[in-house]
Amino acid sequence: MAGKVYELTHDGLQKLHDELNNRKTAVAAEIAERLKEARDLGDISENSEYDDAKESQAKNEMRIVEIEDILKNSRVIDEDEISKTKVSLGSQVTIRDEDTKEEVDYIMVGTKEENIFEFKISSESPVGAAILGKKKGQVVGVHTPVGILNYKIVKISKPS
Repeated sequence: MAGKVYELTHDGLQKLHDELNNRKTAVAAEIAERLKEARDLGDISENSEYDDAKESQAKNEMRIVEIEDILKNSRVIDEDEISKTKVSLGSQVTIRDEDTKEEVDYIMVGTKEENIFEFKISSESPVGAAILGKKKGQVVGVHTPVGILNYKIVKISKPS
């Protein structure tokens, strides 16, 4: 049985490679130094600094394994696959809230790249799933805990 394939943009792929490199070098070296300093304090059986460093080491190693799995099972979204006529992975989309008339630009990405602070929404998020495959001018309803929010797709383009 094949595992999950993670769809990534070129930018997302590069960020994961950069994070992996940083975790294998700088973060690992910083944790190793913390472990050394904690061991130098003496008895490690009741040494909270040592325990914290070991926990950080385990978390770092788990994230390295996770990133390596994502990279091994990833597919990069080719620029030719990004449509300017319908919302697809990699598309930059301007949507307008039909109640408030507020417009927001998002980039549609896979789940491993989602970052609302960078205006990157996942195709599996409520808004992302609702607009995926839709065309400019269409209005979509997004089910939320407070009711249905209606968004109009104002513009679809390739990210700049």
